[in-house]
Parts: sequence; structure tokens; C-alpha cells
Amino acid sequence: MALDELKSAIPDYAKDLKLNLGSVIGNSDLPKQQLWGTVLSCAIATRSPIVLRELEPVAKANLSPEAYTAAKAAAAIMAMNNVYYRTRHLLSDPEYGNLRAGLRMNVIGNPGVEKVDFELWSLAVSAINGCGLCLDSHEQVLRKADVSRETIQEAFKIAAVLQAVGATLDAEQVLADNA
Repeated sequence: MALDELKSAIPDYAKDLKLNLGSVIGNSDLPKQQLWGTVLSCAIATRSPIVLRELEPVAKANLSPEAYTAAKAAAAIMAMNNVYYRTRHLLSDPEYGNLRAGLRMNVIGNPGVEKVDFELWSLAVSAINGCGLCLDSHEQVLRKADVSRETIQEAFKIAAVLQAVGATLDAEQVLADNA
């Protein structure tokens, strides 16, 4: 029901987003935990109250308590890591790459779910947050674990569509509030 609610809220000018939302979630080949963990972590990363409000209950119903918590943890840790590593990468002084981060990231080593699932969720969140260094790092871990490019692409397609839906619906809400 929540997916239908979200799709019906998408304006006609963004019909492609409505169609894509239905296909990336409704027709996904990802296993249930990977799919709904990706959806939840990305819904959080979009920072869109509308997207999170509609998709979180469905994700929670489709995830074990451990996977639900791990998907939220992926969004949380990547919110920090994506800013840190993106900034380090964008600075022209390469010496920042030699400095110790000194930031706690224990959840990456022990996420409470299969490492591949957590890595996939982290990659999807990194796509939303635009950190190339993190994208490369998570993609390499996934590829070493024999995760196909098609599976990885599904995760960042979900990220792309949810980000676009969130931006569109949040803008429509602001415009409606100003009317």
C-alpha cells in the first residue's frame, strides 16, 4: 500500500519516476533482505520525510529486526563516512589521505547481517551522498565477494530513483505550502 501511495503522489510531469519506482522495487531480482535493506537505507539517505514515512513500514515488515537495524546503521555510518572521505578526496592536498581518520566505524566490521548485504546498502547510500571513494571501496568488496555488476547496479538504481522521488515530492510539498 505504501508504495502505491508514494507512486500516486508523484506528479504527472514526473511520470518516469512513477514507472521507475514501480520497476526498481516491484520488479527487483534482489533477495528480499537486500531489496528492503537497500530501500530503507536509501529512504533514510534521501532525507525526504515523505519517502521515509511511506517506505519505512513496508521495509520493517520485510526485514528481520537485525536487518532493519543494520540498514539504518548503514545509512548512519555512511552519512558520516561519505562526507569525510568525499572531502578528503576533493581536497587538492594529497597529504590528507595519509592522515588517520580517527573516526569510529565499528558497525562496518560487525553489522549484524551478512557483510555483502551491508556493503550493498552502504554502496547505495554512497551513491545518494555522492562519494566516489566510498562507491569504489564498497564496489570492490562486493565484486571480491562475487556479487554481480547487475546486482550492484540494482542497488544504485534504487538509490537514484528514491533520491529523485524524494526531491520531487519534497519540492511539491513546499510549492503546495506556498500556494
